[in-house]
Amino acid sequence: MKSTFLSVKDSAERLRISPQRIRTLCREELLTAKKVGSSWIIEEKSLQDYGLQTAHIVAEDHAVYRCLKSQPKQRPIALSFFSGAMGLDLGIEKAGFDVKLACEVDKFCRQTIALNRPDTALLGDINNYCAEDILDAANLSPSDDIDLVMGGPPCQAFSTAGKRQGFHDDRGNVFLKYIDLAIALQPKFIVIENVRGLLSCPMNHRPHDQRGAGFPNLSEDELKGGALNFVLSKLKRANYSYSFNLYNAANYGTPQVRERVVIICARSGESVPFIPPTHSQDGEFGLAHWKTLEQTISDIKQHTHLSFPEKRLRYYRLLKPGQNWKSLPDSLQKEAMGKSYYSGGGKTGFLRRLAWDKPSPTLLTHPAMPATDLAHPTEDRPLSIQEYKRLQEFPEDWQLAGPLVQQYKQVGNAVPVSFGAAIGRTIKALIEQQPLPDFPNFKYSRYKKTSQLQWENEFKKTAAARQDIPLQTELLL
Repeated sequence: MKSTFLSVKDSAERLRISPQRIRTLCREELLTAKKVGSSWIIEEKSLQDYGLQTAHIVAEDHAVYRCLKSQPKQRPIALSFFSGAMGLDLGIEKAGFDVKLACEVDKFCRQTIALNRPDTALLGDINNYCAEDILDAANLSPSDDIDLVMGGPPCQAFSTAGKRQGFHDDRGNVFLKYIDLAIALQPKFIVIENVRGLLSCPMNHRPHDQRGAGFPNLSEDELKGGALNFVLSKLKRANYSYSFNLYNAANYGTPQVRERVVIICARSGESVPFIPPTHSQDGEFGLAHWKTLEQTISDIKQHTHLSFPEKRLRYYRLLKPGQNWKSLPDSLQKEAMGKSYYSGGGKTGFLRRLAWDKPSPTLLTHPAMPATDLAHPTEDRPLSIQEYKRLQEFPEDWQLAGPLVQQYKQVGNAVPVSFGAAIGRTIKALIEQQPLPDFPNFKYSRYKKTSQLQWENEFKKTAAARQDIPLQTELLL
């Protein structure tokens, strides 16, 4: 296709910046441009991409009308919600699905989607749409059979690191909106991805000083796990069967220990198996070994990264790969940790250098926060954005919009591509009625009692007693 070029004046108007700035971007080769005589002309696509990356051009909601009505269905259809930087979408695409629509409210994620998937329908706040709007944007009719609706609603409302507000948090409310919308679209399968905290978060939280002697027993919605129980009840009433577990992405080829709840729901009402693993920690079940950090990032040459403050660097220089603050001399540990030295917990994220011979810990939205440092094994810096992308398995040419801090956030919040592909392969096999391998007694995560039947039995037991009994999700020894 022949390139279209714009003048400096037109380019400046498009980005709403000065002509002088446009000329500077041309000289710095941040725009694809060439000189004709003494004037620059700028490639329109380059200008569009730069504008999206920097948010000078806003990613508006748009539908994409393809000429598909008269064509036979080529691939199974998927619709994506809470799409983020599209890690799950990339995995689902890899498994053979056609992702026709993305829905995302975050400004920088929307720019990223528009940069990389300009031909995918893009919508914003899920609260603004009904099922008919979704079908229209994705160029689907009510008679089109959707194969998959997928999404990971915001997890902070259920995170054990937060206030556990559940569905009383605005982010929890969009979770219910997603369930209602998915049910209204009636796909063959629904995927819900979330943090481990979903397994134990109550739907209604009763303050601890209002429990025990002299107070009524906790209601079902106030029990640990009440939020998930409410969601599962809605799915049951809509005649969807489901299975869920807490899955470690390292068991699916991701070079990262990252544990997430995945619920797969089936319109057919038939039993849904667990997602078959492709890797195991030490090669158990004849599977490939977990991928290590060294296998994944050691060949990256160019790095863009945040920096540690000098106060922390002086301690990092004393640490070897795989070590943390506990490996410092006793005389320095209290000094290095400050008040945190006396706080509870293992504190293993403080002053943490990653190990070459293991997968990375869970990537977070910022690699240089004091309690959750993700330091390079040997270099005195946090992991770079290039290393973040590699560990989450984004393609090398995947563009990220926004400032560096926002890029880390987008990648850190994503579903690893290999794990997304494993979810997609499982659902595609179910659509095609192909058998899936079974792995009895496989440890899908480090925790106990997190699979569907175990969780349901535990919740029923707790509900029958109507007491505040915590779910047994202690670490396996």
